[in-house]
Amino acid sequence: MERRHNALSSEGISQCLKLLSDPTRLLMLKLLEDKEYCVCELTAIFHISQPGISQHLRKLKNAGLVRERREGQWRYYAIHPSGPEYALVCSILQQIDEKDEVLQTLRQKEVTVTCR
Repeated sequence: MERRHNALSSEGISQCLKLLSDPTRLLMLKLLEDKEYCVCELTAIFHISQPGISQHLRKLKNAGLVRERREGQWRYYAIHPSGPEYALVCSILQQIDEKDEVLQTLRQKEVTVTCR
C-alpha cells in the first residue's frame, strides 16, 4: 500500500485528537475557522480567565493548529491553514452542526466583545 505524502502518523493523529477532545479547544478552533480573534475576545466569549485561554491557545499553537499575530499589546489568533494536521482538523470541524446550541451561544457573545 502506498503512503500518501501528506498522511499523518498514528502518533500525530492521536496527539491532534487529544487536543480536539477538549470542548473549549474544539469550539475555539471552530470560531477561528472563520476569522482571527484577540485573546481578550476569546476570554469574554468563553468566560474563561486570560491565563486559561492563553493555555488553550499555547497548546494549539505548539501543535501548529493556530498561528499568532501581534499588534501592539494584543495577540490575535487564527487557524493555521498549513501543515499535515490542517485537513484532519477541517474535516472534524465540518462535523460540528452550525445550529449547535453551544456554538450559537458563543457566536452571539462574540458580537458584543471589543478589546480596544
